[in-house]
Amino acid sequence: MPLLFSADMHRHIRTAACALAAVGLALSLSACSEAEEAVDAVDKAVNEKYQVTYEVSGESVDEIEFAAGGGSAANPKLVKEAKPKLPWKKTVTLRGIMPPTVVPISTDPTGSNLTCKVIYKGKVIKEASGENVVAGCIAVSPVGK
Repeated sequence: MPLLFSADMHRHIRTAACALAAVGLALSLSACSEAEEAVDAVDKAVNEKYQVTYEVSGESVDEIEFAAGGGSAANPKLVKEAKPKLPWKKTVTLRGIMPPTVVPISTDPTGSNLTCKVIYKGKVIKEASGENVVAGCIAVSPVGK
């Protein structure tokens, strides 16, 4: 037996469908609003500037490479300082999610006892020490924490 809808039932179905569409649209707009807020937060974090201080101590360092704020977060430009006097200290301004990086380099084959530090707002956020600190100190950006 075929099911027949009255004009009144069609009106109720259209009303329900419109109500569902309106709810879906409202939820979509809410999600868009949250997504826009997240994008704004990332944009702000990417452009936010912060300062870190690098410290290197030890002996027999031929060169120190460090991120000084140039380049991008994904590909920071490293600056080289040859034959630094130790202990060495440098404060730089970085942006956003750019990782603070300092790498002492020694070619002394007998080993050099080196220490490197990254300091943010008076607190050490990364430290490494040992003979020929090969990897240096690479910290996570403190922005957004």
